[in-house]
Amino acid sequence: MPLQLSLVPIEKPDPNLNLVLGQSHFIKSAEDIHEALVNAVPGIKFGLAFCEASGPRLVRTSGTDPDLVALAATNALAIGAGHTFIVLLGNAFPINVVNTILAVPEVVGLFCATANPVQVVVAESELGRGVLGVIDGQPPLGVEDDAAKAHRHDFLRKIGYKF
Repeated sequence: MPLQLSLVPIEKPDPNLNLVLGQSHFIKSAEDIHEALVNAVPGIKFGLAFCEASGPRLVRTSGTDPDLVALAATNALAIGAGHTFIVLLGNAFPINVVNTILAVPEVVGLFCATANPVQVVVAESELGRGVLGVIDGQPPLGVEDDAAKAHRHDFLRKIGYKF
C-alpha cells in the first residue's frame, strides 16, 4: 500500500471551544491525563479520547462533561492514529493545562493547543495511521504595527493574563 495523506478536520460545533491534540504511549494515558486536568483546574469541564495502538485498539474515553467526551471520541475516531489523544476544554484554556498535560509521564508531545479551526494531517500506510502535524488557523495577513502591538498589550491586561 503506498503512503496516503489526508486532512481530518476537528469537529467543533462551538468555534470558541479549545482543544489540545497530542501523542502518548500507554493505555493508562486516559486516566493519567484525566487526573492531571482535574488537579490543574478545579471544576474543569472536558472530554478526553485516546486511541490505542495495539491490543483491542479502542478509543478510550474519560472526562467530566458527557457531551465533550462524546465529541472527543468522534474526533479521535476520525483521526484514527494510534497513541493520539484529544482533549476538548469546556471552561478552561490551553494555557491552564498544557504544562500539566506535558508533565504526564506517558505524554510524548503535543501537536496543537488552540481554539482555531484545525485540520490534522494524517498519513496512512499498511501499518496504520499517524499524525504528521496540524493546520492550525489561517495564515498571517501582515506584520503588526504599533497600533496592533498596543491592542495586544491592552487585550492581555484586559483578560487578566498580564498586569
